[in-house]
Amino acid sequence: MNLAKVLGSVVSTQKEPSIQGLKLLMLGAAGPEGELTGGVVVAVDAVGAGPGEYVLYASGSSARQTVVTDGKPVDSVVMAIVDSWDIEGQERYKKGRD
Repeated sequence: MNLAKVLGSVVSTQKEPSIQGLKLLMLGAAGPEGELTGGVVVAVDAVGAGPGEYVLYASGSSARQTVVTDGKPVDSVVMAIVDSWDIEGQERYKKGRD
């Protein structure tokens, strides 16, 4: 799993029929303090995430193991919205207080 921040959405009117209706999000890879680290990925949204939220996403063959993406040609999927995280007992992020 990887930590990322939802930067926005990607709209594509022409796509593989099996992914019609799936929401695509643009994610910015995030470091332990929530800072963007430069990597960007487009992922299918399996959990209803929105802009500005921190999420966990999987890539590769793991991306095709959610109910939403099973058997579909995807390489990345958002599978969790992050509520908080801490490092060595110190809270670094809490949703709603960013």
